Amino acid sequence: MIHVLALITAKPGRRDEILAAFRDNSAAVHAEAGCLGYEAVVDARGAAAGFATFGPDTFVVIEKWASMEALQAHGAAPHMKAYAARVRDLTANRAIHVLEPA
Repeated sequence: MIHVLALITAKPGRRDEILAAFRDNSAAVHAEAGCLGYEAVVDARGAAAGFATFGPDTFVVIEKWASMEALQAHGAAPHMKAYAARVRDLTANRAIHVLEPA
């Protein structure tokens, strides 16, 4: 199994627009062969003081894929290319971490 943590930082005040595009694209991603999980998360409201936060412009996509091949196919999927084009001008930074079980 392959895990992905994608840290996406929107340009100031634009996170909700990127999340709307993410939600519009999610059904197509969940339908992909090998997709075991694909979810966007943000900082929890009301978390105790002292926990690290990403801030109001960042969200994290937590993904699980059956194999590296499934992940690579995901990256090449037409709906992902369309999503990337849709959010390109809204995005300040992104960091994609591809992980495997220890």
